[in-house]
Amino acid sequence: MVDISLKQQILDQLDRLDTDKQRQVLEYAQRLSTPQGVPGESLFRFIGLIPTDDLEKMAQAIEEDCENIDLDEWD
Repeated sequence: MVDISLKQQILDQLDRLDTDKQRQVLEYAQRLSTPQGVPGESLFRFIGLIPTDDLEKMAQAIEEDCENIDLDEWD
């Protein structure tokens, strides 16, 4: 969703810049919109490297620790 007033503010600022600075803004915006990370297929080589019992321990720890909310934690 595009915030029209925000978009207009950006365009107003762009109008004040010279061509070189506008190119820098474009390059920056392109970097921001480029997905980060690695393709999932490149992670296939790690399948099976973690022992099953370790995976079960991780799952149990997540269930026990991550599903509990400590309401006083943020006071």
